Amino acid sequence: MSPPIQMTDIGANLTHDSFDVDRDEVVKRARNLGIEMIITGADLEGSQRAIRLAERYHCRSTAGIHPHHAGTADDSAFHRVSELAGDPRVCAVGETGLDYFRDFSSRDAQRASFEAHLDIAACNGLPMFLHERDASDDFIKILERHRPRLGNIVVHCFTGSASALAAYIDLDCHIGITGWLADERRGQHLIPLIKTIPTNRLMIETDAPYLMPRNMIPKPKDRRNEPANLPWVCKAVAEAIDDTQDEVASRTHLNAQHFFGLS
Repeated sequence: MSPPIQMTDIGANLTHDSFDVDRDEVVKRARNLGIEMIITGADLEGSQRAIRLAERYHCRSTAGIHPHHAGTADDSAFHRVSELAGDPRVCAVGETGLDYFRDFSSRDAQRASFEAHLDIAACNGLPMFLHERDASDDFIKILERHRPRLGNIVVHCFTGSASALAAYIDLDCHIGITGWLADERRGQHLIPLIKTIPTNRLMIETDAPYLMPRNMIPKPKDRRNEPANLPWVCKAVAEAIDDTQDEVASRTHLNAQHFFGLS
C-alpha cells in the first residue's frame, strides 16, 4: 500500500481545551493520514503551550496575540512575544491582525498590537500568520506601510471579498483556506475567488476545533473539528478550481514547507 499523500494543516488550535481528553489520539489520526500541522498560538499562555506541544509532537508552532486579546497586551507582553519568537519551534509570528466583526478589543488596541507584531516579525525575520475579519481597509493600509520590511505573510482563514483578496495578492500574501469554503450557508462567495489565488500562494487549514467542513460524509456527530478533517478542505478546494485532490494536497503541502521553512 502506498503511503498517504502529505498535507500540511497550517492552522490547528491544538491548545484548545476540547483536545485535553484525547490530544494524542487527535495527532495520531492526522499523522496516519500524512498530515503535519502548525499549532497556533493566540495569546501569551497559548503561545507558550503551543511551543510545548510542538516539542511533544515534533512539529512547529506560532507565537502571538490574537486581536481578540489585544486589549490585554502591553509592552511587556510584546517583549515576551518577541522572546517566544526566538524559540526554534516557532515558525511564524501570530496569530495577529484585526477583527472588527467581534470587536472584543478596541480597534485602537487591535491596530497597536498588529503593528507591534509586524515589528517583531521584521526584527526576527519570521513569516506572519494573520487574521482579518471585517477590517480589510485598515488591515491593508497597515500592511502596505510595513510590507517592505517583512518576509512571508499568510492571511489565514480567508473569508473576505474579491477586492480584499486582490489586495492581499498584490501585497504578495499567501492565502489560507478553511472549511468555510464548504459551508453552503456563508462560504459560497469564495468558490469563484479560489481560482484567482496563484497556485504557489495557496495553503489549506482546519482552524480546528472550529469550522468543521460541512461537506463531510457522513457528517460527524461531534462538532469539534480536528486536523484529520483536512482532506475535506482539500476536496472543496479541488472542486472549486477543477483540479484533483491529490494535486491540491501536494501543492499546498509544498507551499507550506517553503513558506514556513519546514524542509
